[in-house]
Amino acid sequence: MITDQYHGAHSAQVEMRLILGGNSVGIAQMGPDFLLIESPMDHPPCQATILLRVDDSERQWKVRLPEGISSTSTRVPLALSE
Repeated sequence: MITDQYHGAHSAQVEMRLILGGNSVGIAQMGPDFLLIESPMDHPPCQATILLRVDDSERQWKVRLPEGISSTSTRVPLALSE
């Protein structure tokens, strides 16, 4: 008899977004001091909010984009907001 070794396993639904004023940009990957965004665009340095949703749990925190965003790169340097 073969037993189901994944009994009770769960695959979380994860959503990461960068909120810039009224704009929302998808985050593909997040590191301690950078983001990789899905849709690069030009945006000057500013404060923004990261939204992280895992299943039904949501967390938001403010960050600074000290170099802004460049339409030529998906990598966005970030720093925690003070």
